[in-house]
Amino acid sequence: MLSRLLILFCIALSTATGHAADARIVLDTAEQHARLQARGLPGKIDISLGQIDLSRLPDCTAHEAFTPQGARPIGRTHIGVRCLAPNSWSVLVPAQIAVTGNYVTTRRPILAGQTVQADDLAVLAGDVSQLPTGVIENPAQAIGKTLRNSLGAGQPLRADQLLAPLVIRQGQTVRVVSRGSGFSASAEGKAINNAAVGQVAQVRMGSGQTVSGIAQADGSVEIAF
Repeated sequence: MLSRLLILFCIALSTATGHAADARIVLDTAEQHARLQARGLPGKIDISLGQIDLSRLPDCTAHEAFTPQGARPIGRTHIGVRCLAPNSWSVLVPAQIAVTGNYVTTRRPILAGQTVQADDLAVLAGDVSQLPTGVIENPAQAIGKTLRNSLGAGQPLRADQLLAPLVIRQGQTVRVVSRGSGFSASAEGKAINNAAVGQVAQVRMGSGQTVSGIAQADGSVEIAF
């Protein structure tokens, strides 16, 4: 009787140990995936994983992590781990991915259409995973640009709230430069639309032909062949 109880105890211990090992592997797989996904983010990365219960799942020898559809890459999210062999199952591991870094806020209220100056901005440090997507990290990304909408003091500044200054305005005369392998030619035309640096500008040439090119910092339009 004692021998039978001892065998049952060993089996139970072995099973429990197997589940514990599986859970650790799943958590390690999830953490590695989270760190890989967050590798390009600026700042210090801190990953905390929640508890998972694998007691009802069969053993697994091959694991693969994945990002569930709609999951955020940072903040409070989930990381998926699936079993590839010898069984097939998947679990979602709760995770908190905090990224401590710098971000830019408004020092005082700024009105829509106003050009952003250096003294309008402040740089703070904190968990950027709790901030809206697209918050800028460096004041240089905002200085000289104009706001699409008014902001109060202390508001995080997003890239999509900023407009680059126009270098080409509709109706003005612009120089169109055509460049190709071993040649360069230029001519003048009338701008059909407004454009900032890097945006597409359309120009009506003297012949009546309309061409499209990229607005340059000097106010010209470049067409590359």
